[in-house]
Amino acid sequence: MSEIDTAEPARRINSVAIIGAGTMGAGIAAVSAKAGCRVLLLDVDEAAAQRALDGVEADFQGVVSIGTVADRLDDIAGYDWVCEAVVEDLATKRELFERLEAARSDGSVISSNTSGIPLRQISEGMSERFRRDVAITHFFNPVQVMKLFELVPGEDTEPEVIDAFARFGAERLGKGVVHAKDTVNFIGNRIGCFFMLSGLHMAKPFLADGMTQETIDAVLGAPVGLPPTGLYGLIDLIGLDVMELVGANLAQNLPAGDRGLDFAEFPVAEQAMADRGQLGRKTGGGFSRRIRLDDGSRKAETFDLLAEEWRPAAQPDLEGVPAELGEVLFAEGPHGELARHIFGGTLAYAADLVPEIADDIANVDNAIRWGFNWVHGPFEMLDHLGPARVIEFLRSVDAPLPAMLAALEASGRPTFYGQDADGNRMQLMPNGTVAPVDTAAVET
Repeated sequence: MSEIDTAEPARRINSVAIIGAGTMGAGIAAVSAKAGCRVLLLDVDEAAAQRALDGVEADFQGVVSIGTVADRLDDIAGYDWVCEAVVEDLATKRELFERLEAARSDGSVISSNTSGIPLRQISEGMSERFRRDVAITHFFNPVQVMKLFELVPGEDTEPEVIDAFARFGAERLGKGVVHAKDTVNFIGNRIGCFFMLSGLHMAKPFLADGMTQETIDAVLGAPVGLPPTGLYGLIDLIGLDVMELVGANLAQNLPAGDRGLDFAEFPVAEQAMADRGQLGRKTGGGFSRRIRLDDGSRKAETFDLLAEEWRPAAQPDLEGVPAELGEVLFAEGPHGELARHIFGGTLAYAADLVPEIADDIANVDNAIRWGFNWVHGPFEMLDHLGPARVIEFLRSVDAPLPAMLAALEASGRPTFYGQDADGNRMQLMPNGTVAPVDTAAVET
């Protein structure tokens, strides 16, 4: 039995300076204040900073100080963690980081809340101190609700910096910390956005054959262990504008040959929606909407992607869809084909990304469960379905085995997860060995 580590951490985070008072910056300020930290929140617009302060719970507003970048940037020197949460534009972030680096104090840690820009692009040409102290600290929106906290080091980031962020995220903020690699969109958005963007394209032949968007959302919900938003409902929640930016980032930064490149651009009808500002819930309607009638009641409508016009919402058709979780993936007929193409394709994509995006499968599963509210992460779901059954099916349709399924087959193990003789949860590693799952990262 190993000794418990009682050493004091090399760095502690007790105060947070956040630059950018938009949705994400405001959320980070709110959770940090609630955790008992002293918080400085700056924006180019003082009114934006005030609105963010108004969103902090009243009992914790007293520990939050606000101001403008122009007036108070030098004040960040008094804070342990300097967090950038501005617009997703590389040039803007790099210019800001040069100013933050000049103002922050020695011993502080610094990070970006970018949702997908690789850290190496942000850090290129920056000072040695910056490269040593910087990481990506990616929260999911809404920060106050979502459990996922992705932590991404750069090539030169000191281990004690990552340790400080991990301790703070888990112990102070109560988040589920996921360790990702410095690849485009990290873990959660790399896989989750593949599901959405590929889904828009792969759904087209099913729509052409008469399947409704409501049915597509329903099949891609509870039957496969996803939230009821399914495909179109999830994109309505996020916004086509955000997804368009994600697609552009993927197109620029995905490695050659990655399947995601085939889906980085919207299909024609969805691009037309984005161009005219029909973005989702934030604009009053995207793929669906609720309109108020003259009698005060509300009517649900769906934007028909074939006719490109609004129609009354329809009830989904799930006749013949198996009730047991995941069995629709093996079902005959259009429902099964849809589930296999979109959800099954996402599982196969995820199984080909380790160790590219993470060192182990547990980080991938945690990211997807905590960030997208799946019942099971991709590898947990493959275990639920039965990897041998999945491999047999892939071979029956002459599909290549994803890397981790090939590693599992070569290992001779029946599942990705198991237990050792002492009852500890173990996971298959990319090299075919097994290793313990970090219990500190397991959701309680």
